[in-house]
Amino acid sequence: MIKTLKRRNSQLSDTKRQLEILNNGLFGNGSLPKFSEKLSSHGAGTLKPDDLDILQVNVGYMCNQTCKHCHVDAGPDRKEIMNRETMEQCLEVIKKWNISTIDITGGAPEMNPDFRWLVEEAYKSGCKEIIVRSNLTIINSNPVYHDLPEFYRKHDIRVVSSLPYYQADKTDRQRGTGVFQQSIKALQMLNAVGYGDTHTLDLVYNPAGAFLPGDQASLEKEFKRELKNHYNIDFNNLLTITNVPVNRFLDFLIETENYEEYMETLVGAFNPATLSGLMCKNTLSVSWDGFLYDCDFNQMLGLKINNNGRAHLSDLTQNSLKERTIALSQHCYGCTAGTGSGCQGSLV
Repeated sequence: MIKTLKRRNSQLSDTKRQLEILNNGLFGNGSLPKFSEKLSSHGAGTLKPDDLDILQVNVGYMCNQTCKHCHVDAGPDRKEIMNRETMEQCLEVIKKWNISTIDITGGAPEMNPDFRWLVEEAYKSGCKEIIVRSNLTIINSNPVYHDLPEFYRKHDIRVVSSLPYYQADKTDRQRGTGVFQQSIKALQMLNAVGYGDTHTLDLVYNPAGAFLPGDQASLEKEFKRELKNHYNIDFNNLLTITNVPVNRFLDFLIETENYEEYMETLVGAFNPATLSGLMCKNTLSVSWDGFLYDCDFNQMLGLKINNNGRAHLSDLTQNSLKERTIALSQHCYGCTAGTGSGCQGSLV
């Protein structure tokens, strides 16, 4: 089967290739139940959204890094960038529907030329929480970004940053040579202006391979101890996120011949207790060009929201959003395995 997957890998466009792999093979021949079938076996054939609390805005796929596990397939060569008109539409939806949180992500969102404008406008609008998902290294990659810690503090940003591990070797293997030391320097810069104390600094942990993350509370204690003892760094929360089989991580699974075993692990660890807390229940993901998805992973697979063909910010209505069903595929097992996984970390 692995040879077949590799052949398909070279024949199809990225989105079609991923969906072909996820919907066929193990799941097409009945070796494993499709996610919708698993839901049905637990009395929930579909997933319906709750009230919308978070608008997650992907302002572009451009990034100063090219991480091996990246589900966005982000990198320096990506040209997809959200323009100000689309940002204005996002802000209009937030104000009109009284959405409590804007979650700004990328790529490296700070590389969007209108990033600061978006933050400032969201702050002025009275948005209860502004989240920026930063890769840390952007802060000291170029002098133009050196003032970001102060900018974050001024606008009361909750900074959520990826740090694969508290040791250099594991971090650099996943994200590139020298990334760990750059990340440590950036964390110290954030600490210097109050992050980890008076302002919220959360770290994100993704496993470095084809396995589920460990217990979030235990890992948080471990990270806090090691980062404090070795680098005098403080942070607030560690969020553990399962690697979802999309884009580069899916490619990694196929190339290392771990795809079958990993999918079997996810299916075997399915936990129905996670369903009520899934991020697709209270979050809407906006792509750089203004199209809408139930989550960031669906965005990468091109699975737009089920909204009677109305899947763009420009023709969105609140009633139609509430009535839709959430678009599903086999990658959804990643969010329901073990203690669950979402943009806010472990679910149960």
